[in-house]
Amino acid sequence: MAKFSIFFKDKPIQSSLFESGVIHIGRDETNNLIIDSLAIAPAHAAVIINESKCVIKQLNADFPLIINGKQLKQHSLKNGDTITLGKHRIIYNSTEAILSPPSPDKGNKVLNQELSSNKHIPEANLQVMGGKHIGRLIPIKKTMTRLGRSGAGIIIVTHRKGGYYVSMLEADERITVNNAPLADKTLLLKNNDVLLIDNVPMQFFMS
Repeated sequence: MAKFSIFFKDKPIQSSLFESGVIHIGRDETNNLIIDSLAIAPAHAAVIINESKCVIKQLNADFPLIINGKQLKQHSLKNGDTITLGKHRIIYNSTEAILSPPSPDKGNKVLNQELSSNKHIPEANLQVMGGKHIGRLIPIKKTMTRLGRSGAGIIIVTHRKGGYYVSMLEADERITVNNAPLADKTLLLKNNDVLLIDNVPMQFFMS
């Protein structure tokens, strides 16, 4: 599965997940990823996704395709690659690259209980949407994931029956979900929710 996150001047615009096939990128409304800018060709690039690789190809010689700072006509995308189109950036992530099986040191009984209660819930990630680690994926693989630091607030994301829930372990008024203070609430996270933790925005999504 491939995730493409579009940024304009380091501000997140949209994120999309694709299983396979041909993904068209451009200004025209017929594209799968539409970027409304005159610096983008109506049909700028195409990404071919299959089981073994993900390849991006330039479609218009008058509009450059820049991958990780280099102008290219074709490139096999790797997890974390940055595609630059005009003033927009697209960060590519392969969710399979960062997902791994549960730790083998867990007791079989505990592991089976977790798998049974969570078997219908998709795996989830947080993607850093700003700062020096922009684009980084944080997999939510444990029953409880702790994020933040002392003095700036700490949250926990709990994976339990019904989905993924976020609450504060160490309170801080600057921690928000979709620009609203989290405070003492426990919220069920939904796709594309944005958490602000220690001034770092992170977008939640399930694969």
